[in-house]
Formats: sequence, C-alpha cells, structure tokens
Amino acid sequence: MSDERERAAGRAADRDDAAVLTFVERFAAQMVDAGMQRMPARVFACLLASDSGVLTSAELGERLQVSPAAVSGAIRYLSQVGMVSREREPGSRRDRYRVHSDQWYEALTRRDSVLTRWENTLREGVESLGKESAAGRRIGETLAFTEFMQHELAGMLERWRDHLEELRAQ
Repeated sequence: MSDERERAAGRAADRDDAAVLTFVERFAAQMVDAGMQRMPARVFACLLASDSGVLTSAELGERLQVSPAAVSGAIRYLSQVGMVSREREPGSRRDRYRVHSDQWYEALTRRDSVLTRWENTLREGVESLGKESAAGRRIGETLAFTEFMQHELAGMLERWRDHLEELRAQ
C-alpha cells in the first residue's frame, strides 16, 4: 500500500513523521537489546507503526533509508520466525509484507512447541548424565523450569484470548 493510499485509509494527517521514526528506532533498539538482529527489528517496528500494518519492500526501504537487500534479508528472517507474512499486491507483481495484530500471540504459541522439544531433550540429558550428578541436577532444574513455563504459558494465552475478546467488545 503506498503512502498515499495509507493516508487515504485513515492515517492521521497531523502525525509527526519524525516522532514515528523515533519510535521505530527506539523500539527496534529495545528488540535488539533483547536479542533480535538490528535490521529485522527495524523492519518489524516500521511495519508495526504503519496504520495499515502492510508495506512493500520499497516503502520499507524508503522509510528506513536502507537498501532493498537489507529489507529482503530482514523480511526473510521475520517470515521464517512467523512475525510477518508475505502477500501479493493485487494487480501487481510486487510483494507486500504484513504484520498481524495477533502476531505476539502467535509467536508465543510457537514458543510452546519449542519448549516441548526442549523438555524432551532435557529429559534425555538428565537420563544420560544421571539424576544425581551435578550436571544432571542442573539440567533437571532447567527441565523443571521449562515445564513450569509451558504450563504457565498455556494459562496465560487462554487468559489473553479472553481479555482480547473483552477489549474488542468495548
């Protein structure tokens, strides 16, 4: 969606573009501090801050002042981890990239399956090292933590779905 179409779709006419870019860079920096690569963090924050949640590669490059190759690499990473989706622009050969409003929920849901795989491997580690060895006890505590997180995550996601329904009903 072009900048003009985004404005037509309800973008605030009095929005301070410099303030938006400051937000994008600040949020991206916080995601980098949390372990995400810099360019995917910037692209993700830029998509998140767009009214439509959908931008083309050219629009992302223009807003972030980066090369098409930088955008492409970031999109590849974000697509692989499920934080953005790629779609074809109607009537065009151009791709556009979308961040979904429920992407945090989806990302945590995927983490649930990661935790399950970790639990299985950690159980094998405890068995291999022996429950009574120092390493076995340490891995056993890590296993207990991942089991706890998995249980808490399931309840938290259920509470989030209920809370989101309430928010949307208002």
